[in-house]
Amino acid sequence: MISTSRPPSVHSSNTDADPFSLFLRPPASETEHERVTRLHREVDAKRISDSIDEEIKADRERMRKSKQDIRLLLLGQAESGKSTLQKQFQLMYNPSGLDEERLSWRTVIYFNIARPVRRILEALETVGEGDDDDDMASEAAFANLPDTPTGLPVAADFSEQMSLSPSQASLEKKVAQLRARLSPLLAAEASLAERLSGGVNVSGSGRGSVFVRSGWQSRTLGLAFGKARERTSSGGRFSFTGRNSLDNKGSEMELQARIAQAEEDRLIEEVASVLSECQGDVRELWELPAVKKLRDRRRLKLEEWADYFMDTISRVATPGYIPTTEDILHARIQTMGVAEHVFDMSVHGRTVRWHLFDVGGARGQRHSWIPYFDDATAIIFMAPVSAFDQYLDEDPRINRVDDSLQLFKQICSNPLLKRAHLVLFLNKTDLLRAKLATGTRVNKYITSYGDRANEYDAVVAYFKAHFTQVHRRNNENSRVLFTHLTSVVDTKAMQSIITDVRDSIFRGYLKSAALV
Repeated sequence: MISTSRPPSVHSSNTDADPFSLFLRPPASETEHERVTRLHREVDAKRISDSIDEEIKADRERMRKSKQDIRLLLLGQAESGKSTLQKQFQLMYNPSGLDEERLSWRTVIYFNIARPVRRILEALETVGEGDDDDDMASEAAFANLPDTPTGLPVAADFSEQMSLSPSQASLEKKVAQLRARLSPLLAAEASLAERLSGGVNVSGSGRGSVFVRSGWQSRTLGLAFGKARERTSSGGRFSFTGRNSLDNKGSEMELQARIAQAEEDRLIEEVASVLSECQGDVRELWELPAVKKLRDRRRLKLEEWADYFMDTISRVATPGYIPTTEDILHARIQTMGVAEHVFDMSVHGRTVRWHLFDVGGARGQRHSWIPYFDDATAIIFMAPVSAFDQYLDEDPRINRVDDSLQLFKQICSNPLLKRAHLVLFLNKTDLLRAKLATGTRVNKYITSYGDRANEYDAVVAYFKAHFTQVHRRNNENSRVLFTHLTSVVDTKAMQSIITDVRDSIFRGYLKSAALV
């Protein structure tokens, strides 16, 4: 009869056969000092292990709760008003945060003055001789433009064909003198741009590719709208960070923030001093008749915010200037990537955490939206209807309204967003009224507009019909489209609209959660 030994069991108390126990067993020659040191190491290792377990447990709980949060995406092309809408949300639901970061907006506002000053000078210096008006030729050319798939034409910008002469040598002399006196302000533009962008150059953002926002508020103040999240490097989504790791880095981060704040203060004080000294020259440049003539003939194209700050240069250039809420709403800087803002909102006695995502709208940045589609609760799509006479910086052949329609079609047809609540803001209606009042004709840039009245109501109805048609053709789930005519710089009107949008999103949220 053959006898065999019993194989070792995991429940066996005999540790001699366990290689792991043998490996961990202290040596027989261990001294008392070595034993104490070993026990201390084991205690520290267990403490670290328990801490990690607690962080994992806390992260799981946060992840579980975050599934009940509302995630609102602000989508649209660049300069459509997304960041201004985010400011309006902040003004309504976290006004103290806006007050705390108010001073940081001086950097943006000073940049919003320096840039148009440079562009005005460049335009005055490069106008050609002669005063031939090519309006008739451009009108004839527009009549034969083909339609795009959405029914809107891709009109070429014929403004470069127009020529405009300076008013003799006296204007050239005046411009040269103004450039010399404004040279300190022009030199400050690069420093302001560097401060705002953090030295990041973004491709695919058109002519404003360098001047983008990359967490500039949090860098200067260590504060963001709502509660900030630390982001992972992959996919752009946020990750929850344990308290211990934050505490360990707290001193270093605080020191860096103080250094950055000191540098920021020095730069801003220098620019404020320069602007105070040359505000008269800025006003003189802005009021030159040649500047108005260039703008009327579309040889000088300035950003929409330029008029606001150039008209208020005396107030903005005052020593000790603090931006008003109206100034902050009109201030512009391109968004890079996706900025997340988290805040708690009470609706009908129920407090829910909202995640508002403000995205960069330039063509080269739209790919960064995709990771946020799968769990989006709602979308506000911003379409600037005043941009019917403008073209993409990234591709001057494409009309901006047509680009908005094409982008809206992609959003409506995206399967990841088929359950998201959909809101459309036909934005910048105030600028649309102003353009129509000056006689700018829609059918010159959008041939399919035809002989319709060149009046506000008719133009708005035309654009609304096109966007509604795009939604109807890409609406497999019979999703309702909520449309609003907006001017996001109008705080009083926006408070009412945001409240309506908030309530409609919240009702949809409750229905999806099977609570009503």
